[in-house]
Amino acid sequence: MNASATVTWALYGLAWALSASVATWLVSLARRDASLADRAWPVLIAGCGAVYGALAPSLGARGVALLLLSGIWGLRLCAYITARNWGHGEDHRYRAMRERYRPNFAFKSLYLVFGLQGVLAWIVSAPLLSGLAASPRPLGTIDAIGITLAGFGIVFEAVGDAQMARFKSDPAHAGQVMDRGLWRFTRHPNYFGEACVWWGLWLLALAGTGWAGVWTIVSPALMTVLLLRVSGVALLEKDIAERRPAYREYMLRTNAFIPGPPRTGGPR
Repeated sequence: MNASATVTWALYGLAWALSASVATWLVSLARRDASLADRAWPVLIAGCGAVYGALAPSLGARGVALLLLSGIWGLRLCAYITARNWGHGEDHRYRAMRERYRPNFAFKSLYLVFGLQGVLAWIVSAPLLSGLAASPRPLGTIDAIGITLAGFGIVFEAVGDAQMARFKSDPAHAGQVMDRGLWRFTRHPNYFGEACVWWGLWLLALAGTGWAGVWTIVSPALMTVLLLRVSGVALLEKDIAERRPAYREYMLRTNAFIPGPPRTGGPR
């Protein structure tokens, strides 16, 4: 596919991401709950893939794999976040933002939260664009690695989420630190799994585009930075060690991101 057609596809994807973000923003105003952005995030990304898939004249096995993996990831994560947050009102992170950006947070959230998220989701979907726009090629070794890595990431993230949900559902665990199952080896198995998904999808798309699609590495790189430095590990652990001494001990013995055996010494 020529560059002009690819740009047109990309603009359709951006139009979806921004229009869906605005729609979510409008719902958030009615419900006074900006944390709806968390539920929308995976749907925005997977939705970009659906747009590109609808535009593709021929999917091929690689295109089907890209759509299935990104769709399963997005729908599962949206369902999990929705179930987890149901009935709890606005998340404390967004309540803090609401106070910080008073007055008129309702309007400011359009670009500070929802608009920004739409653009980031569109960027993260770049491998879906390049992979679905490429002419179908036979599957090979890189495809197998990408599919395996993405599939592993989906399962790893889902298992981590399920273990945490089960832990929190038991009143006997109130005030305790979850350090069992996958959480024994990494403080954030869900984030590690999510990073694996997008590195895997990037490899899968790259197998179909060759060097022409290497630029889409911006997608897994951005996702990893977001998970580690912006909305993930850094934000969640900003002050938790000060408030919860038991968590500080957990940090000392457990890797922050990449799974590894429990250890002694300082946090990584």
